[in-house]
Amino acid sequence: MARKFLSPIHKAIRQISLYFEENGRESGLTPGESHMLAYLRVYQPAAVSELHRVFGTKRSTLTSQLDRLEKRGHITRATAPDDRRSFLIALTSEGNATAERIQKHTASLERRIGTRVTASDIEGFNAVLEAISQATAIKVR
Repeated sequence: MARKFLSPIHKAIRQISLYFEENGRESGLTPGESHMLAYLRVYQPAAVSELHRVFGTKRSTLTSQLDRLEKRGHITRATAPDDRRSFLIALTSEGNATAERIQKHTASLERRIGTRVTASDIEGFNAVLEAISQATAIKVR
């Protein structure tokens, strides 16, 4: 049975994921890896624990993503100066260039979506998202 809120949100998430998969094909990145690079472009260096908290992936999945990104020359790992057991993740110059291309694709999609909705539509959309936040009572930073 289709749901009033969750089914359309799930469909939209899948469409966005496929969009990034298609646009990331030339770089060989998964949508998750693309998202990671875009995040790091803004918030680097980031501790592995922060990336785990932000992306909510299993630690083994996160480690695999970081391994692939490092192998391709997109990121570096350095020991955190205040905790030798922790690593900080940062973009290489190649990773930064790739993240910039990803952010251009993201901005383009945002603009194309924005041309199809009104300010009132956005207000309603944000109200639904706030209702989800309240109904789940789960806080995500």
